Amino acid sequence: MSPTALVLADPRSPLGIRATLEALGAAEVLLAHHGGGKLVLGLLGHSLGALRETAAGWGADEVLLLDDARLAVFQAETYAWAAETIVKRLSSPTVVVLPGSTLGRELVGRLSARLRGGGTSEALELDLEDTGGIRVRRPLFGGKASETVSLPAPAVVSLRANAFAPPEPPRPSRVVPVLLPDPGAGSAGAHLLERLPVPVSDTPPLTQAPVVVSGGRGLHGPENWPLLEDLARALGAGLGASRAVVDAGWRPASEQVGQTGSSVSPQLYVAVGISGAIQHLVGMSSSRCIVAINTDPSAPIFKVADYGIVGDALVLLPPLTEAVRRVRAGVVP
Repeated sequence: MSPTALVLADPRSPLGIRATLEALGAAEVLLAHHGGGKLVLGLLGHSLGALRETAAGWGADEVLLLDDARLAVFQAETYAWAAETIVKRLSSPTVVVLPGSTLGRELVGRLSARLRGGGTSEALELDLEDTGGIRVRRPLFGGKASETVSLPAPAVVSLRANAFAPPEPPRPSRVVPVLLPDPGAGSAGAHLLERLPVPVSDTPPLTQAPVVVSGGRGLHGPENWPLLEDLARALGAGLGASRAVVDAGWRPASEQVGQTGSSVSPQLYVAVGISGAIQHLVGMSSSRCIVAINTDPSAPIFKVADYGIVGDALVLLPPLTEAVRRVRAGVVP
């Protein structure tokens, strides 16, 4: 029997959609390496009319659409119940692939428990085993090492953000509506008690951003951080910081990149005024392209950088930001 891969979409934001496309690409490559199979996209949420037509062109063989008012607000238990409903619509999927987003990280444990299968997160590579299970390579110790685990089917796997390419080329697929059953013994028991406002930011979430700009002590103080924020906005980048900066109270812990902070794998990582201690390097060394700015030409960050600029960040950031804005506006010197 040919394998079936189910990808659960995260349609809640542009970054969630990008992560969904990466999951589709990962599942497509997985099936292609083993002679093909069925690729299914599960689309969960409420008022998905416009997205329904878009998702039908993302490259799945079939889209299972579950549009229900109970999914209007994301609650992990409710979404896990809805995801289980979609899984049961298929006949024994080999793997359920979750995007490298908050939704994926929230659902991987809950859904694998409901399916009584194996589950893991932060996958860097996927492969099918002759036994019918899934072999997954995932990072350890902030990316300094990795491990390979074998999971029985149905395996539930969430991906590392920016680790996979979207499917090429996309193709149209048919959309099949799915109904969420009435509440019962298997339904979620969570109830929304209060909705708290989420702080609004004009930069994307750090761990999902395709571009990350991080600052260190080379910025000399929190009063100079707006220079880094301007560059991040010009690039559409997430904002990060070194541990020294966070420990000094310049920036919140949520922005820390490194062994004791967040691990990131963006397409582009710009390290500004960061010397490159090993604790920081293990959190960002898997980035596709690394650009470093530092006054010290012997700083360890230059050993992992693809491009390096020796100079004062306070002097270099304003013209660099202006150059980025001009290029993105189509004004090329």
